[in-house]
Amino acid sequence: MKCPFCTDTESQVKDSRPSEDYAAIRRRRQCPGCGARFTTFERVQLRELNVLKNDGTIQLFDRDKLMRSIKTPMRKRPVSEEQLEKVVSSIVRQLEASGDSEVTTKQIGSMVMDALATLDQIAYVRYASVYKDFRETNDFNEFLDDIKHLKVVKDGAE
Repeated sequence: MKCPFCTDTESQVKDSRPSEDYAAIRRRRQCPGCGARFTTFERVQLRELNVLKNDGTIQLFDRDKLMRSIKTPMRKRPVSEEQLEKVVSSIVRQLEASGDSEVTTKQIGSMVMDALATLDQIAYVRYASVYKDFRETNDFNEFLDDIKHLKVVKDGAE
């Protein structure tokens, strides 16, 4: 593993342990060149996923990018890092289990919306404002009305 500080290609594993949800192995490493310590994570990857962007380009799926896109609307919300990890792991497993090697940004965005709707309503609205490209306050009002309507229908069905 290459050292992120001095780019030495050797590092020593000092400690290994499973993550909270046992979906990854966390390894503490030390660089023999500069002595710096850093953490790496090892995860199972069922298949390599490509993402078809709206402009037609294709990019390799990036788990960290997915995590950043979820963390942004979660800023200052009462949700733990472990909960976010579980959401991201769940979305990645769903994508890998779909059998497709190519997914669209729309599919990923929809999965994030579903996850945020159950996790945190404020983050859900924040994410929706970017995902659905809200341009004015009326867009927020319509979206919130839709949420209220769905909640009334859902609560009435129980």
